[in-house]
Amino acid sequence: MFALVDANSFYCSAEQVFRPDWRGKPIIVLSNNDGCIVAANRQAKALGVPKFAPYFKVKDLCQKQGVIACSSNYELYADLSMKMMTIIGRFAPEQHVYSIDESFLSFKHCYPAIQCLRTQGQLIRRAVWKEVRLPVCVGMGTTLTLAKAANHAAKKRPDYKGVCVIDSEQERIAILHSMSVSDVWGIGRRISKKLALMNINNALELANIPPGLARKQFSIEIERTVRELNGQVCKLWDEARADKLQIFSTRSVGERIVDYDLLLQALSKHISIAASKARRQGSHSKTMMLFASNSPYDEHPVNFKVLVSFPCPTNCTNELTQAMSNAAPSLFRLGVRYYRIGVGLLDLSTQKHTQLDMFNTSKANPALMRALDGINQRYGTDTLFLAAQGVEQKWSMRRDLLTPQYTTDWKSLPAIKC
Repeated sequence: MFALVDANSFYCSAEQVFRPDWRGKPIIVLSNNDGCIVAANRQAKALGVPKFAPYFKVKDLCQKQGVIACSSNYELYADLSMKMMTIIGRFAPEQHVYSIDESFLSFKHCYPAIQCLRTQGQLIRRAVWKEVRLPVCVGMGTTLTLAKAANHAAKKRPDYKGVCVIDSEQERIAILHSMSVSDVWGIGRRISKKLALMNINNALELANIPPGLARKQFSIEIERTVRELNGQVCKLWDEARADKLQIFSTRSVGERIVDYDLLLQALSKHISIAASKARRQGSHSKTMMLFASNSPYDEHPVNFKVLVSFPCPTNCTNELTQAMSNAAPSLFRLGVRYYRIGVGLLDLSTQKHTQLDMFNTSKANPALMRALDGINQRYGTDTLFLAAQGVEQKWSMRRDLLTPQYTTDWKSLPAIKC
């Protein structure tokens, strides 16, 4: 038996944790530079606020309806997610964190000892709410896909009270019959349209097609989905995910860059992010890509790109930044108002099997990088950083509606008056 524990409108719920006066009110969370709506809770959707719409188009509607708008507080979300996953992990011997707000549990070796799965689900919900004040729903099934379907039902149907368990054939049929095929895990928009042409509109109809036909008409993954909907375990989470073959850090800037020094700062910032990711997965890069462009909606869109190769593969922020400063002049043009900046680390290889060069000594400083990562992990991102990133960073992402980073910034600790 598997369980999927999923937070309800996670970004919005996270904003309410330290603001009890916001609970029950409509809330939306915006993307980078306060561009689009990336999260909207149930109350906001009920007022007609569309998800993924540009904020400037619905700003008047939000203000008129009293919708609370927040910039993405990534630091807060990541910290609350980590705390939530730690709590959820106490309830099963095996856990797989699927995303920032979703976690699978396996009761394979302890299910017979659990007297009531519904009670277990309620205990999970109660513990998460008590300790981090995040509302979650729990879905359980004999396969990962059925656990996903049960979780969907737990969110949509109030009578389940946040916990749905598919433990009988009658329950499986009833839930799949009421579930749109587009809501099935692994069925995208394109596939759901093709299924509709085959008169397959709900999850039960998908489960009833022959697995061989699903493979022939679509792919082996759709065949596995069909089998999983019928209770046959075909999907297992991979506890050791394959390392990424490329690592990118790119983002649009909050204020257009027209100065060469500011361009260097932005590139240095992205190098720091990408290099940190490479070190986390134990990879070295032999090639670095630098790119910068203005907006594609500008009158004369331009895009500049340069590749930098290293004799010895590296993940050292210092070495990458030095190489960037030598190559950056080919990216800069006077009069261009840069909008999107990015860095990519290519040709990644594991640190255990790095190919050295007899005639070129590595300039990396692993001990310094371990100290840098350790301090930033303990005290927060950019507690220590290269001076090349700049201090003010006027070009950084615009977050005009940012709430305090209550759990990761000393200055934002909640003040309690007794």
